[in-house]
Amino acid sequence: MVKFVYMFDEGNSKQKELLGGKGANLAEMTRIGLPVPYGFTITTETCNTYYDAEKSISKEIEFQILEALNILEEKTGKKLGDPSNPLLVSVRSGAVHSMPGMMDTILNLGLNDETVEGLANLTNNPRFAYDSYRRFIQMFSDVVLKIDSFYFEQFLDEIREEKGYSSDPEMSAEDWKEVIQEYKRIVAKHSTRTFPEDPKEQLFLSIRAVFDSWNNQRAIVYRRLQNIPDHLGTAVNIQSMVFGNMGNNSGTGVAFTRNPSTGEAKLYGEYLINAQGEDVVAGIRTPQPIASLQEEMPEVYQQLIRTCHLLEKHYQDMQDIEFTVERGELFILQTRTGKRTAQAAIRIAVELVNEQIITKEEAILRVDPEQLNQLLHRRIDDSYERKPLAKGLPASPGAATGEVVFDADEAERLAKDEKKKVILIRPETTPDDIHGIVAAGATVTSRGGMTSHAAVVARGMGKACICGCESLKIDLKLKQFKVGDTIVKQGDVITIDGSTGEIMLGEIPMIEPQLSSEFQLLLSWADEERKLGVRANADNPEDAKKALEFGAGGIGLCRTEHMFMDAKRIPIVQEMILAETHQEREKALAKLLPMQQEDFEGIFEAMQGNPVTIRLLDPPLHEFLPDKEELLVEVTKLQITNSKSKELQEKEQLLRKVRQLDEFNPMLGHRGCRLGMIFPEIYAMQAKAIFYAIAKVMEKGMVVKPEIMIPLVGHVNELKEMRQLVINAGLLVEEETGLKFDYLIGTMIEVPRAALTADQIAGEADFFSFGTNDLTQTTFGYSRDDAEGKFLQAYIENKVLPENPFASLDQEGVGKLVETGVKLGRGRKPGLKTGICGEHGGEKNSIQFCHDVGLDYVSCSPYRVPLARLAAAQATIKHKQKQEQLQLQI
Repeated sequence: MVKFVYMFDEGNSKQKELLGGKGANLAEMTRIGLPVPYGFTITTETCNTYYDAEKSISKEIEFQILEALNILEEKTGKKLGDPSNPLLVSVRSGAVHSMPGMMDTILNLGLNDETVEGLANLTNNPRFAYDSYRRFIQMFSDVVLKIDSFYFEQFLDEIREEKGYSSDPEMSAEDWKEVIQEYKRIVAKHSTRTFPEDPKEQLFLSIRAVFDSWNNQRAIVYRRLQNIPDHLGTAVNIQSMVFGNMGNNSGTGVAFTRNPSTGEAKLYGEYLINAQGEDVVAGIRTPQPIASLQEEMPEVYQQLIRTCHLLEKHYQDMQDIEFTVERGELFILQTRTGKRTAQAAIRIAVELVNEQIITKEEAILRVDPEQLNQLLHRRIDDSYERKPLAKGLPASPGAATGEVVFDADEAERLAKDEKKKVILIRPETTPDDIHGIVAAGATVTSRGGMTSHAAVVARGMGKACICGCESLKIDLKLKQFKVGDTIVKQGDVITIDGSTGEIMLGEIPMIEPQLSSEFQLLLSWADEERKLGVRANADNPEDAKKALEFGAGGIGLCRTEHMFMDAKRIPIVQEMILAETHQEREKALAKLLPMQQEDFEGIFEAMQGNPVTIRLLDPPLHEFLPDKEELLVEVTKLQITNSKSKELQEKEQLLRKVRQLDEFNPMLGHRGCRLGMIFPEIYAMQAKAIFYAIAKVMEKGMVVKPEIMIPLVGHVNELKEMRQLVINAGLLVEEETGLKFDYLIGTMIEVPRAALTADQIAGEADFFSFGTNDLTQTTFGYSRDDAEGKFLQAYIENKVLPENPFASLDQEGVGKLVETGVKLGRGRKPGLKTGICGEHGGEKNSIQFCHDVGLDYVSCSPYRVPLARLAAAQATIKHKQKQEQLQLQI
């Protein structure tokens, strides 16, 4: 018989795939003796079985759930639905990977008109009992019956105002009874049924609702963002309730064992007296900092400190803990590895090594390379005199400027369709706002604390966020907020600093980031581990210097066409293209040569003796000419207004050339080495410019390691001819200068035929650089610009493709060509240097692949160099771990 249900004392932390992260941690905490309210977990396999059975729970599973409920009742001495001693439970989701707030939870299940009286008598606290009952009705109605919480909140606001109360704790038992009656009327009005009184019916309806929430829109969006597989399913945890709303000696809170924003080794979090967990997480009330718990409940605080130390030592990582205090007694409801900013992740990893809790290898694996992007972008200029309009809680660091927007849908539309930078302003966010948080540069809420939904989600995405900014009086109808006498409307520009919690009017200057000593130390450990070299794609001395600053070991791609795009050079480039004779073209090229030479000199000097791979001209020539349609309009206007002008003759000549060079499919047209084959003088000029630059830099006593790359080779004869052209240019400059040059000539492998005939091509190449952007286009038959704009996103959403192949290398198809190219190339020439220079060179999964197939280096944009260094180290460690596991199996 398949076991679908596990009591907390039957599992452990190694059963995460089966019990979900929350269930496995509850089992582990129970095992090590922490004060965990008892319960049981319905497995992730049950969720998949539920969907396979067209969303129904089998008799066998139902029996196991009731059997576990009986054990829970025996353990607690309470019974579900017993009016004299009722058992109340929470029903919570628990996915394998943490998905905070994305799925549904029901608290206080088991309450009805009879059991609420029993609870009131048992606790001698009717106010608490009826408060718990109204919470259950609202939560159950929202999650299970799909009645919008707005109706309940609206009535609650009205009755509070009517009675002159400012907060929920002021409400009496009689007040809550009145609320409960109205809540039931709301249910009857907005649902096809009355509120269910049978606790077992409540339980099974809630279990179904949690399974259903695995596929709600926000959970799907979150999984897509975090690359969490859809097939994992969620577990359901049924746990006996403990109550933080039983008076001023009770409370609830969230604690991190270290600061999730900075990484400081100090207890961090917040709590609310006389409240339940959703009050903290949902941001309904603004909580108190955890430090003040020491004054309110010193014994509980010390017990919490001890528990946090125990959990961190046990799990060997920073923990995010949910706790409840019931009448002075501490209960731990959940622990999980805490989400943290990149800055915190690095500091925590390094300090855990220093504390001898984890090894350097473990520290390297603890930091997600993608998170490093958070550290490599701008912050507000310190020299700017700040004039904060308002200040809230600094929930997620970083700075952002954008137009104010009050609706998640609007934020997504403006960012996507109009390419605007926006900042989402909400009273508080809910999981339904996730798409707006994704689209916005930052999020600001007027309610909620540092562990509210907005804060947790923003920190996970590395976006700036401010919470609990109570001075913001938000009017969603008028689409504006007010601070004192200042009104800020939708579309107005503000700047926020998520590190300080400050909001300022207008756009504020930003500066480049400074990297911490822990960051540098972690990357130095990564450099000790990694086998892959990391280079940068850089087309000018400034980018080259930035690449070197970020730890690049050279330039893997210098695109010479970007040098032609300069406004001062375009007329000369066009003169070269428009040339009717070889002599005219040579004359224009002679003007371009010293310009190119100067560019190469600057890059060689900036790279200080590190290798520089220069790609000769790649795009088709028409890219340097005006747009055909615009040119046609100009010619037509001149024909009408000034038919005899010299300008018209020049424009007509230009139009003829544009038409002559026009191509049906430029991506597969006259570009790359095909240009060099037909117009060898272009490549000869570039080669001479490179060699003259080498000579100049060598004369300064500097080392130069040039690598000249011929693009888009599909046949060995193309490379053979272009290689000789480069060699001839080098010999010519050597003869002129009396110097001897040491250089490599290689090619980009970016069409399938090149990969499949790599053994032949290797005979003429000193190195291969896989241009995986174009190799992906030519392998899939996709034009990237068209695919991404028209159908690719739909393919990803509908699971036709697992992910965007232009973002993460398609290992099954494009990857096989890379692997084939490496094997064939090195079969012909064992010492052949190989690397990739497409955008995949800065993506962690692609980097792992590059390590596994034995490439020598990856090349990426300068700002992704630290990411690539860390990912390359992780690839080495994971590869080693995999080999060790295989050895053990043998």
